[in-house]
Amino acid sequence: MVRTGRGPEARTRQGSPPSLLLTLLGDYWWGQEDPLPSAALVDLLADFGVSDVAARAALSRMVKRGLLTSTRAGRNTFYAMTPRAQTVMQRGAERIVAFGIDDDDWDGRWSIVAFSVPEANRAAREALRTRLRWLGFAPLYDALWISPHPRHERALAELAELGVTTTTAFVSSDAPGGSLAPQSAWDVEELAEQYRGFIAEWEPTHAALGQGAIAPADALLKRTQLMDAWRAFPGIDPDLPRRLLPADWPRAQARELFLETYEQLGAPASVRVRQVIASYAPELSDRVVQFSLVSDPPGPRPAWSVVPASSG
Repeated sequence: MVRTGRGPEARTRQGSPPSLLLTLLGDYWWGQEDPLPSAALVDLLADFGVSDVAARAALSRMVKRGLLTSTRAGRNTFYAMTPRAQTVMQRGAERIVAFGIDDDDWDGRWSIVAFSVPEANRAAREALRTRLRWLGFAPLYDALWISPHPRHERALAELAELGVTTTTAFVSSDAPGGSLAPQSAWDVEELAEQYRGFIAEWEPTHAALGQGAIAPADALLKRTQLMDAWRAFPGIDPDLPRRLLPADWPRAQARELFLETYEQLGAPASVRVRQVIASYAPELSDRVVQFSLVSDPPGPRPAWSVVPASSG
């Protein structure tokens, strides 16, 4: 089988190959039970500069993690998403959609989680911090984390999943900390600069879309990179209530730019995915979807574009 083109250029990826692959499957193969040829998945990852060896290693790791299942037909291997993978993607999509919606109905209460993890168990400590940040918590002190949202029960569930049982969680109108204001757990000025940097980086892509100047392979790269860039914000921004933020807070502008650009890149990006899949399994190419964050509820839309004859 002749390989499809690798796109206009292989760019530096932001996520690991397994993370990148999960994003691609979520964006273009959401809800599908049919397995995809491994060669097609390897080719998709190649568009992002992932080598064949690294791509196949990523597929193996995802099988071991229970995110993919593998089957063989002759000399060919096929991969399908597991229910666990679908759940992971569903939770991620819900968090992305809910994140950054400005409102003024905060009740002034803080979720507070205190825990104890042995210093020697560094892997658990790092995993714990990552998960708590994703839920909108930040450390007011090393082992005392706070969030302006009622997520203490979800935090306890994450802690229990990691085997951390020495925990305390509660909700309070008076966050502890003595002379420290609760919002001091976050560097709001630095966060604002990151939002402004995001806007400056992605406004040219949004403008190019209005001129029809983005080819399918480039659209696939940009849409995935855009999602990677935006998905970092829920891990560093706790969605602080509006009353605790500066008047010129740039998150709303950044969120609107992200949603509009992500949606508009969907059609041309799905063309590239269909091109690759059609090279190995033509009967599956019409199953490709475009995941939409603005549909109600968020979910897949049909990829209506016809696959062009050229694979560029």
